[in-house]
Amino acid sequence: MSEVKIPAQLRAEFGKGSARRARREGRVPGVIYGHGAAPVHVTLPGHDLMLALKTPNVLISLDVEGKSELVIPKAVQKDPIKGFLEHVDLLQVKRGEKVSVEVPIHIEGELAPGGNLLEHVLNALPVEAEATHIPESVSVSVAGLEAGASVLAKDVVLPQGVVLAVDADAVVLQVLASQVEAAEDEAAAEGAEA
Repeated sequence: MSEVKIPAQLRAEFGKGSARRARREGRVPGVIYGHGAAPVHVTLPGHDLMLALKTPNVLISLDVEGKSELVIPKAVQKDPIKGFLEHVDLLQVKRGEKVSVEVPIHIEGELAPGGNLLEHVLNALPVEAEATHIPESVSVSVAGLEAGASVLAKDVVLPQGVVLAVDADAVVLQVLASQVEAAEDEAAAEGAEA
């Protein structure tokens, strides 16, 4: 995973008023946490941050007034209507350090014919990986799966150095029979009984 470099400025003012002023200037207020240090309050360029956050679990190299900080996004607050970034919490990491993150699941293949439905029990897979080697996604093949089949967390192939941070028997995906098919089966069963 590549690093995204973003310049940051320290914040001296706090509260709604200063946060609104920062947003009007195209900047996003944020806080850097981690490693037992006191939180560092910063503002980041909104456009650069929005582009960086399009990649899940992006590794960001912040230039905080001459000092370099390696961080990953932990919590992002967006305006529910307009969608612009309101605030971001960043977790400070070190090279070689293991972090717990949720990696998106990418589905490959087609289900068995018959109108079956694929239910995503988990939209993202909790894993533990080195901060500089977090996978962008994990792929799961559902080719040929029929109704009643499940994909468990232990069945997902993970890149080297990445381990599950969830129970190995946790269901990730399951295949359900379509409701129309189930209704037809019930009608046929009732007709046979009569």
